[in-house]
Amino acid sequence: MTAQLARLDDRALIRIGGPDWRSFLQGLLTQDVVTLEAGDCRFAAMLSPQGKLLFDLFLHGTPDGAVLDVQAGQRDALVQRLTIYRLRAKVEIAPLPGAAFALWGAQSAGVGWTADPRLPELGFRAVGETPPAAPGAEQSDADAYEAHRLALGAPDPARDCTPDKTYPIEADFDLLNGVDFQKGCFVGQETTSRMKRRGPVKSRMVPIAFEGEAPAFGAEVLAGTLRAGEVLSGRAGRAMALLRLDRAAQGGLTVDGRPVTLAPPPWITLPSAGE
Repeated sequence: MTAQLARLDDRALIRIGGPDWRSFLQGLLTQDVVTLEAGDCRFAAMLSPQGKLLFDLFLHGTPDGAVLDVQAGQRDALVQRLTIYRLRAKVEIAPLPGAAFALWGAQSAGVGWTADPRLPELGFRAVGETPPAAPGAEQSDADAYEAHRLALGAPDPARDCTPDKTYPIEADFDLLNGVDFQKGCFVGQETTSRMKRRGPVKSRMVPIAFEGEAPAFGAEVLAGTLRAGEVLSGRAGRAMALLRLDRAAQGGLTVDGRPVTLAPPPWITLPSAGE
């Protein structure tokens, strides 16, 4: 596969700096910030006090702070939320010009690129006004990147999650290095930790495969006559779905009368039929 490079115009940037930036973000995000170094990239989220997903983000360490790679449509709302939490902390929060870039299909990448922290197969990410050098990579687009992401079974919170309704573990954040369960307290930690500790997760986002065009977002997935979940984002032949795993594992899945099959990636373990 030839390496491909794309500008992700559905992402936007926020700069975080000031003397207290580490402690400020440490208490808000699902990912550890204390150990973040310049050049590091981590996948994280900001949750509601009830533990539901509000914002997904990539945290890029810089020499004097961090750059947040966030959903473009949510950038202003996230800046506002961070400003509310700032109180007396010495933190600088500001939108930053530039964009996020993705590089995939390459065995390695040069200066300025960092490995996508979710899955090695997703490739590399970068932020800035222009992408870092990637010799030999073909210019691609965000749609091709989305097809690549979907093929690997990684949910996209911008497309698959409803803010303040989806739990991060339902969106596989725990399997995609989006939650550090060893760090100190953060907003929503109690609910997130309890869901992880109490036993097998009941519902997750898992890819489904089918013939033809993708069902409508929100279409009901049935296991026989029982509701097993709902379809999320997708394209011809494949989509993400939020599924109740015990029912989905029984097989016999349909959407709008069409048969669909589970297509879980190797990093998701589904219960066996009958469990």
